[in-house]
Amino acid sequence: MARFPGSTHLTVHRHWGLRGAAGILVHRAGPEVLLQLRNTWVMQGGTWSVPGGALEPGEEPVDAALRELREEAGIAARDVVVDPDPQVWTCPDCGWSYWTFLARPAGDRTLRIRMNAEAADMRWVPVSEVGALPLHPGFGRSWPELVTRLED
Repeated sequence: MARFPGSTHLTVHRHWGLRGAAGILVHRAGPEVLLQLRNTWVMQGGTWSVPGGALEPGEEPVDAALRELREEAGIAARDVVVDPDPQVWTCPDCGWSYWTFLARPAGDRTLRIRMNAEAADMRWVPVSEVGALPLHPGFGRSWPELVTRLED
């Protein structure tokens, strides 16, 4: 929430999670990334994003991202290798942060996806097609930096 000095206007920002939120962008050869189409009843429904959600009290961002991956995609932490250096976006008006971790399948594992009700769809999307999708605003802000990191 932001109030400008001498102004009667108040800008309210809506972010999910009092302590911030975290997600995980799983990528594999192709190159492809695992994205979910958010169901219409969740915040920013009808947009594509990564499995992710609010940090629970005392939870580290990487743990939240892995928990959300398990809850939303049915993928266990042991099945992925996580890059420990997340891409972090912090709201300049309120200080709220979203951490996006990159991960890849561990070894030669084939990841079996079991999406939950928060997703209307979940699939591997070619990196070249991501920009044409209706992206969740938060993920859309992060995508240009994330795709650069995938190319490294």
